[in-house]
Amino acid sequence: MKKLWILLLIIGLGGCEQAKEQVDLIVHNGTIYTVDDAFSKVEAFAVNEGKFVAVGTSEEIEKAYTADTTIDAQGSTITPGLIDAHCHFYGLGLNQQVVDLVGTKSYKEVLDRVVAFQEKNKKNYILGRGWDQNDWEIKEFPTKKKLDSLFPDTPVALRRIDGHAYLVNQKALDLAGITALTKVEGGEIVKVSGTITGVLIDNPMGLIDATLPEPSLETKIQALKDAEKICLQNGLTTVNDAGLDQSTIALIDSLQQSGGLAIRIYAMVSNLPDNLDYFLNHGIVKTDRLNVRSIKVYGDGALGSRGAALKAPYSDQPGHYGAMVTPVEDIEALAQRIADSDYQMNTHAIGDSANTVVLKAYTKVLAGKGDRRWKVEHAQVLDSVDFDYFKTGILPSVQPTHATSDMYWAGDRLGPHRVKGAYAFKKLLRIAGKIALGTDFPVEQVSPFLTFYAAVARKDLKDYPEGGFQMQDALSREEALRGMTIWAAYSNFEEDEKGSIEIGKLADFTMLSGNIMEAPVEEIPGLKAQQVFIGGELMQ
Repeated sequence: MKKLWILLLIIGLGGCEQAKEQVDLIVHNGTIYTVDDAFSKVEAFAVNEGKFVAVGTSEEIEKAYTADTTIDAQGSTITPGLIDAHCHFYGLGLNQQVVDLVGTKSYKEVLDRVVAFQEKNKKNYILGRGWDQNDWEIKEFPTKKKLDSLFPDTPVALRRIDGHAYLVNQKALDLAGITALTKVEGGEIVKVSGTITGVLIDNPMGLIDATLPEPSLETKIQALKDAEKICLQNGLTTVNDAGLDQSTIALIDSLQQSGGLAIRIYAMVSNLPDNLDYFLNHGIVKTDRLNVRSIKVYGDGALGSRGAALKAPYSDQPGHYGAMVTPVEDIEALAQRIADSDYQMNTHAIGDSANTVVLKAYTKVLAGKGDRRWKVEHAQVLDSVDFDYFKTGILPSVQPTHATSDMYWAGDRLGPHRVKGAYAFKKLLRIAGKIALGTDFPVEQVSPFLTFYAAVARKDLKDYPEGGFQMQDALSREEALRGMTIWAAYSNFEEDEKGSIEIGKLADFTMLSGNIMEAPVEEIPGLKAQQVFIGGELMQ
């Protein structure tokens, strides 16, 4: 009888054991930064049907769940899927098919690369991108003279690294109908002694763009796939593309729906009449991988090409103020039109004058409108009196590597007083409460680890300058990671679905080669994305 009771007790205890819940994926034994409100660190999580269903210790997860796939992270650092809050995703893909001029140290090197490219590719129209005269010994804009002699019959258009200037040859000028008498507001056709040099800044570039060959559908698809591959290799799971037209957004949606494109995209609609008429009338477009709810507007140009609109003249070019690319009255009218819709307005503003115009326009039309999360893209140079506009719910979307790329010459452009209000990320964060971080690639490199390093260390890869650049505006590591995850998601109205590793959110996460929160700061640029998951599926 005693043996029977023991047997029954064993059976009863076995029956009391809770059956493990079946899930698709378990990741355990990790160093996982959830980036929740408390910035919690855990060891494990479970994923089912593309979402996190449990987060905790390895023991807790293994006790409650069984999975088709289990990954032992072996202590590796895992973060929420990394988000680039401002980039040119489609442009990055297209750039894989043109002359790469990034890193050139002289105009001669630019010409050598163009010649080598053309010898190999035999293009009817030669396109390139990435030159920066600030990196050359002679820090002046080049001229078209040598391009004309090398390519008298083939049009050439070489875009500056920031995308705000072209160097073109005479054949390209002729195709566009540009002469010494051509006038375009919102930019400059650079001339010396009345003769066109071949450099076009901001709006005049549109005359060249109108003559460029339209990429084929095959070329566009390949560009999107190439860009996705590069982004996934760098650990990105969501990208905010700062300016796309209706046809490209439709192509992205089609590829995502058919399984041809996995990365999630927050698409800012380019400020063109047809685009605005279509999207503002149709309303927000939202799928699990695509979010279309914002209009991208250009306020001014870039600091490197002296196109950023300043309140006082450039310190290194007396009498020159830069220019508004979109006139003030147009920005104000656009702001009112977009405020009357459900869309965000995301405006490029680099110079202090442009930032003032944009911030005042936003403030005027958003009064009483509730939670709209309009963004100032770049918010690069601000007058001290304008920072408080960010108290009202306007969000700064900034690019830390711009600070470390520009620091060598920003003081020359702005002078010692104005430069103190430039790249002021910490001050913006203190006032706005949140700050979204991106790269502006292909203007800068795609790597989010360089973004993190620039935000925290404020140095270049050669450890310059000693002590860091304007370190009062450096971010902490926690702030930098939030800016690349949950705050970036918030800026997209997506904080309830992504940006942190929490139950119910999309299972987007990135496994790193080192601990980004604890590694020596000089090791951060060398970190890699070992594995990248979107919706619980391994991408690379």
